[in-house]
Amino acid sequence: MRRRDFIAGITGLSAAWPLAARAQQTVGMRRIGMLMGYAETDAQPQVAALRQELQKLGWEEGRNIRIDVRFPAADAGRIRAILMELVSLTPDVLVSSTNLVTAVVQAEVRTIPIVFLSVGDPVGSGFVSNEARPNGNLTGFANWEMSMSGKWLELLKEVAPEVERVGLMVHPETAASIGFFKFAEGLAPALKVKLVALGVHDADEIERTLTAFAAEGNGGLIVTPHAVTFTNRDLIVALAARLRLPALYPLAFYAKAGGLVSYGIDVPSQFQQGAGYVDRILRGTKPADLPVQYPTKFQLVVNLKTAKTLGLAIPEAFLLRADEVIE
Repeated sequence: MRRRDFIAGITGLSAAWPLAARAQQTVGMRRIGMLMGYAETDAQPQVAALRQELQKLGWEEGRNIRIDVRFPAADAGRIRAILMELVSLTPDVLVSSTNLVTAVVQAEVRTIPIVFLSVGDPVGSGFVSNEARPNGNLTGFANWEMSMSGKWLELLKEVAPEVERVGLMVHPETAASIGFFKFAEGLAPALKVKLVALGVHDADEIERTLTAFAAEGNGGLIVTPHAVTFTNRDLIVALAARLRLPALYPLAFYAKAGGLVSYGIDVPSQFQQGAGYVDRILRGTKPADLPVQYPTKFQLVVNLKTAKTLGLAIPEAFLLRADEVIE
């Protein structure tokens, strides 16, 4: 079958999904499809958090719900292929994580309710037109407002005050990445740093771009959230260490893998919240009636071993603010 014919078939399937789902599934059995923009090992805690919360809400796998989870990570072609497979299973709700995965899901699925998680700038990304009342089949939980890049810049300067140039690693075609850069750019002069956009799409580009940036000296690094930076976490952390770049990361798993400092959301807790939206949709609420939500709590993690390797003395006041200090 030609790909465009298959996609056309999916569109028709999406339109008829409620009837098909009731006809093909066991009475009372509902189905959830999950597409994760993280590597499988990183995504397991998030999937477990959603499953556990759904169970608390009365959804027991094998009795009244089935959850199909896939881990396409940052491969756009693979995301589409896996999405087609999941849609053919006639899910009642789709759960997507990261901007890359959510963009593919939105482009291909028009009527199945979608709950997105861990995305940036949902309005600028075109996922919803209004955060208070989404007008389509998508709603969910965003990870950071654009002002977070300013906080990242301040934290980096606090632990590495000698840094004069800061590379902001971004995915150039992602609206959230552009927003992060613009906000940080406005704050950079006050912090006496020159901000440089490091646009990346894959592992090779990450290595080339970061190596060239570090060669000019006096540099620091901020890694913004995207499926590309998530799935290349180990490479980025290793390069920052080899190139002796003080680096600030958006999620705790970077610091736990050897990154200097991370500041961001507790991702599993957001998936617990997402389970609440899945529950409400399964019980009849429309996505348009569920406002997009932002996190209110963030985690600061410091890796002292990495700081010592870089010759940095982390201020005591900074350590006291940290939620976790890795010795």
